[in-house]
Amino acid sequence: MSITEFAVKAQSFLIKNPSFLAHKPSQISYFSVENTRKLLKLFADTKNLVLGKILHAQLITSVQPTGLNVIQTNSLIHLYAKCGELSISRQLFDEMPDRNVVSWSSLLAGYFQNGLPLEALNLFKIMHSSGSPRPNKYVFATILWSCSDARALKQGEQCHCYVFKSGMVYHLYVKNALVQMYLKCSVEVAALEVMKDVPGSDVYTYNLVINGLLEHGYFSKALEVMDDMANESIAWDHITCVRVLGICSGLKDLKMGIQVHNRILRTNVKFDAFVACAIIDMYGKCGQIFSARNAFNGLQDRNVVLWTAIMSASAQNGFFEDALNVFAEMEVEGIEPNELTYAVMLNSCAGLSILRHGDMLNARVVKSGYTDYLAVGNALIHMYAKSGSIADAHQVFSNLPYRDTVTWNSMISGYAHHGLGREALLTFQEMLAVEEIPDYVTFVGVLSACGHLGLVDDGFYYLNQLMKVFGITPGLEHYTCLIGLLGRAGLLDEAENFMYSNHIEWDVVAWRTLLSACHIHRNFKLGKRVAEVILNLNPSDVGTYILLSNMYAKARRWDGVASVRKLMRGRDIKKEPGASWIQIKNKTHVFVADDKKHEDSIQIYEKLAELLLKIKQLGYAPDVTTVLHDVEDEQKEEYLIYHSEKLAIAFGLMNTPLRAPIHIIKNLRMCDDCHAAAKFISKITERKIIVRDANRFHCFDAGTCSCGDYW
Repeated sequence: MSITEFAVKAQSFLIKNPSFLAHKPSQISYFSVENTRKLLKLFADTKNLVLGKILHAQLITSVQPTGLNVIQTNSLIHLYAKCGELSISRQLFDEMPDRNVVSWSSLLAGYFQNGLPLEALNLFKIMHSSGSPRPNKYVFATILWSCSDARALKQGEQCHCYVFKSGMVYHLYVKNALVQMYLKCSVEVAALEVMKDVPGSDVYTYNLVINGLLEHGYFSKALEVMDDMANESIAWDHITCVRVLGICSGLKDLKMGIQVHNRILRTNVKFDAFVACAIIDMYGKCGQIFSARNAFNGLQDRNVVLWTAIMSASAQNGFFEDALNVFAEMEVEGIEPNELTYAVMLNSCAGLSILRHGDMLNARVVKSGYTDYLAVGNALIHMYAKSGSIADAHQVFSNLPYRDTVTWNSMISGYAHHGLGREALLTFQEMLAVEEIPDYVTFVGVLSACGHLGLVDDGFYYLNQLMKVFGITPGLEHYTCLIGLLGRAGLLDEAENFMYSNHIEWDVVAWRTLLSACHIHRNFKLGKRVAEVILNLNPSDVGTYILLSNMYAKARRWDGVASVRKLMRGRDIKKEPGASWIQIKNKTHVFVADDKKHEDSIQIYEKLAELLLKIKQLGYAPDVTTVLHDVEDEQKEEYLIYHSEKLAIAFGLMNTPLRAPIHIIKNLRMCDDCHAAAKFISKITERKIIVRDANRFHCFDAGTCSCGDYW
């Protein structure tokens, strides 16, 4: 249907429904051009497409035979563009016998505002090549904003040359658009040059630059720009406050953050929810959760954004239970959670590995209609993976309508952490197949997966070649994964040579990775050397003392065990007591070795004795080499029987439905004997037992463990 045909039908509708317009249809023809323009602008600003079309129809049937003039047509183009009817805007534009710069500007702005920056750039090419009126500052600003959205750096640079030669770069509106274009295209140096070389920056310019630098992690450079802003005596607005607090958060500069907070309280800056969130986030990032809570408590109107901010501050400081408690407080006040609230809560559940609570939150997510939100989907994958239910994590992953790099990383890392290296690498190949660009974190998961599979050549290929293809510089985490990979393959000397031949500032984690490999492969000579390196770096590293003691015990070097214990006493180093916990319904049950405080301890011990008797018949023999005492083997066996994880497994078998998996968390490394016992128990009970210890997940199923007996 043509515009004229539609106009006739719309006029007929107006005659039948005069209440749609305050004036009678016959009076429209008496409107001046200026009044018509104002009325169409009103309809555009209010996005009242119905009244706009009616007025359009009346204009077509009432104007002189020559048709609508340029001003009226420009106003209509603007109206339809504002209301998202770009096809009509374009048809009006194409049918114009004469166009002025406003005609082009209106349609260009329409394309940009409706998320079609490439269409705007194409139209500008037509404008430039057709000898049309010279572009004004609004046209150039629109094109630069379009280049920003399309990340079209080449076109943006060409436009920069044009506005520089024409002198329009000195219009603040154009300058700001140019700065934004360079920032969006990740050319921060050019953005800073424009800001400094072109005079007349305002608070909006500085806010743009600081925000762009923050987005790319250039916190120190953003701080320099903030100093320039102060030197030019540019007054802060509330957006500046948010950006500067972002600098404090990124640098974890509590002192400056407090100064900014005090400045906000002293001045008349608009104190809105964004400023309040930035203050809470700053204190949270600086580890000052109590200051964050005080800032939150002092707020009068607390919406869901502010509640989510304080939950996030708690969670990012490891106070996961506090985050869940804040969530309960929010619900008492009748505040409905949004998708970000659910994401924070799910990540808190991941931190605590409380699968049941995460399941309940998932049910609420489904009921609330947030299942397709990417932040929620990513948090669900993370929660299920960290809580030991990798199958549920994969189901969420499979059902997501859209995935980003975080989604892929969560799934790859989840598989790797569960010892499912093959699945992790297959997911990585799928990621590459859909042309999702991997990042630094992706390759940590990939190299970890290679470690689980012992794929030495593949690991070095990913590090030395594929990471370079994607422009990723390897970091300490990647090199540590390679140490684990060489250790898994039994190439301990190669691992040691790799560490000494590469000029990398190795940390305790990297050296302890090699020490663990020495412990598993019983290379006591190298293990002792590595332990000395670690204790020189960190004399208080408890894990190293324990591993060294275990190595001496396995070699029946009781003098070595005694010397390690003496060293620990001399340095006042105390081993953290082993503990395991399991959640049954809404209650968490905690066990320690030889625990008899539980109300069901008699039944638990009876159940455990029954299990041990059965698995011994299948070939289980207590691994007494893990006991750090020079006593008879019979006595050593007594030490092993009632370890915390065995008690938790027995209790789980007693209190969960038949065939249901059992999820247990252990605060320390799972001992060799409990690991062997769990494999046999999973076989005789036909239960899947998932244990998350200090190192990794162990999924015991039908007599095997996902770690392949290497942890």
